[in-house]
Amino acid sequence: MPSKNELGTLIVTGASRGIGAAITKLAGARGFSVAVNFATGKVEAEAIAEQIIAVGGRARTIQADVAREEDVIRLFETAELKLGPIKALVNNAAITGGFSRVDSVTAKTIEQVMAVNVTGAFLCAREAVRRMSARHGGTGGAIVNISSRAAQIGSAGEWVHYAASKGAIDSFTIGLAREVATEGIRVNAVAPGLIDTGLHAANGAPDRLNRLASTIPMQRPGTAVEVAEAVLWLLSPAASYTTGAILEVGGGR
Repeated sequence: MPSKNELGTLIVTGASRGIGAAITKLAGARGFSVAVNFATGKVEAEAIAEQIIAVGGRARTIQADVAREEDVIRLFETAELKLGPIKALVNNAAITGGFSRVDSVTAKTIEQVMAVNVTGAFLCAREAVRRMSARHGGTGGAIVNISSRAAQIGSAGEWVHYAASKGAIDSFTIGLAREVATEGIRVNAVAPGLIDTGLHAANGAPDRLNRLASTIPMQRPGTAVEVAEAVLWLLSPAASYTTGAILEVGGGR
């Protein structure tokens, strides 16, 4: 087990709840100094950071809306100043935009979803590459983007707009991975399926997991920790020859 901070600083966006929170806590336990990013969940983010610190880890909460360029720049500058050199990034922050058919979705919803899910991931990756790439004097690192099985399934009748944003993340992952492969940076994605978090209830469908469980070959939803384990593997030296991959964590769905 690496000593605390041996792995350097990891920024996790949207880290205050659900999958982001699980990734953050696991990363803190495994030796990363973690920048716990949040947009609005300050209390939850602080609780997560306190849990990491209580067991001897290092963590810092940093408020930033990833859809805002100035916020992203401040997030990276603050994380580097308070925790040390950036060695890893998990682009987890995302919104669904709520349930809607395409013939009912508004331009504002589409713009908001793309701003957070796609533009936010690009901006964060840009700042990470500027710090980690050998081209810029860095010593390498790893980026993991959180995609979704929705990108392949399409999510018809629910959130095609969200699925489309995650399709963009898949393309972004492959393209960036090839762009920086000789610069010491690995870029991969994890595509969760139906995961037991508060996401479904927050979108007004608390019964969604039970309703769709039969469509999952493993006949159960996944857990946030199961997704976090996949992310931590991709960040680790065990995945040293893996880049441009989209790892499905969906129970076969």
